[in-house]
Amino acid sequence: MKETKILITGASGCVGQYVCNWLLKNTQAELLLWLRDPTKLSAINPKDSRIKLLIGDLRNPEIFSTYLAQATHVVHTATAWGDVKRANEVNLIAVNKLISYLNPDVLQKFIYFSTASILNKKLEPLNEASKFGTEYIQTKARCLEQLEENYLSNKIIAVFPTLVFGGKFDSSGIFPASYLTQGLKEAVNWLWLAKWFKAYSRFHFIHAEDIAFICGQLLKDESLHSSNENGKSIKKFVLGQPYLSIDQAIYTLLKWRGQKRVFSFPLWAWLIELLVGVLPLKITSWDRFSIKQRHFIHEPVTSPEDFGGKSFAKSLDEILMHSGLPKEKNRF
Repeated sequence: MKETKILITGASGCVGQYVCNWLLKNTQAELLLWLRDPTKLSAINPKDSRIKLLIGDLRNPEIFSTYLAQATHVVHTATAWGDVKRANEVNLIAVNKLISYLNPDVLQKFIYFSTASILNKKLEPLNEASKFGTEYIQTKARCLEQLEENYLSNKIIAVFPTLVFGGKFDSSGIFPASYLTQGLKEAVNWLWLAKWFKAYSRFHFIHAEDIAFICGQLLKDESLHSSNENGKSIKKFVLGQPYLSIDQAIYTLLKWRGQKRVFSFPLWAWLIELLVGVLPLKITSWDRFSIKQRHFIHEPVTSPEDFGGKSFAKSLDEILMHSGLPKEKNRF
């Protein structure tokens, strides 16, 4: 990849920096890093000769039109949530504007980051995502619909990370901590309650280091230029490890913290509703759908092993180890 110029949006984020780091170590490509605040580049040396910083808002691509037209590859990780207006502008409008400035004769691949929450088990669009989803989920669902019809759709690869871990739980590492990794500290504080219940809902997870590896393979794989056999132009990859249940996750956390589960009650739907009413929790329509849905699993899921690699964090124990969450001896 000596002659390539890879544009990476959201380059200062958790996944963005893991991807940049992998590309610097494993390719000779020039990296165009689009970000708003270069001081947040904690794991990347901005003075590296192969890096060009594009400092600005994703909603104003025209100021970088010359560089965008030179990009041979794009890794679009930038996203927004929490505010309806901004989510629509960044997750939907800005994506279409960005693509309009790319040169179709130069561009080879566009890796678009979405979320596994908008897909069902068979990797098909989940109707409830558009109906009940948060502003983040709804805009991601709508954007995927539009990209399917985009004139560059045969060059677009959509990746759908499951639950993402990365960095250190106390933000002490060089990489930014993902929201889930940051949340481990709070999760530990709730173990006293969680250990009394059994929850069989299943989910996938993946570490940002493994996401970076997969992105690198997708960028280098020359066989991914043509359309899918089923007629859909956009290739889809749900990124994750084999699923585990919430009950297994609680057991792993308890063991990690040196605690023991003696007895537990099945967490039935009616009991969840009761807890929601008693505990100081804010429940959205999407939360209620998720409780009803129970399982968020997909077939197939993609991990580094699918490209002949080895996962950085294959198990939840490895996730906890890399997060830096203190491990305590068994208290019993």
